[in-house]
Amino acid sequence: MTKTVHQPVTAYIALGANLGDAASKVQEAIHAIHDLPHVQVTKQSSLYQTAAMESLPGTPKSPDYINAVIEVLCTQPAQLLLFALQKIEQNAGRARPYTNAPRTLDLDILLFGDEKFNTESLTVPHPRMWQRAFVLVPLAEIAPLLVSTEQLVSVKAQHLEKYPTKSPLAAPAN
Repeated sequence: MTKTVHQPVTAYIALGANLGDAASKVQEAIHAIHDLPHVQVTKQSSLYQTAAMESLPGTPKSPDYINAVIEVLCTQPAQLLLFALQKIEQNAGRARPYTNAPRTLDLDILLFGDEKFNTESLTVPHPRMWQRAFVLVPLAEIAPLLVSTEQLVSVKAQHLEKYPTKSPLAAPAN
């Protein structure tokens, strides 16, 4: 089966998890993304810990999240990248019982080159990325020209801290 190869596009993906060993799940997901045949991870942020967003009334409070952002080069269309990310989520045991439910893994395409589109399954740029410190802070760490000082100031009240890791994240092997 032949694949249509496109010019590489720089994309940014947010990663988050708050069930089980969330830090390991995020690191494993980075390696799984790098192992995709049409994707190369080129940069990755530190891990950050943040409180979960509020769940629906009557649902249990979610544990804190571990978040990161990665930069990738992708030679497939965004929709195919989304399908591959959803498969990685499913393999990690992702369930979607209700809005903002705890997650074993959450992967979101934030930006895909300079493309802008809104389909039933994917909106790029991600519609809420500019409102979330857990996205903007790690994105600014690896792509400082994409996030303005004003945008960072607008999310400053959201508590976020670097997650202590025993060693720096290892770059995925090629």
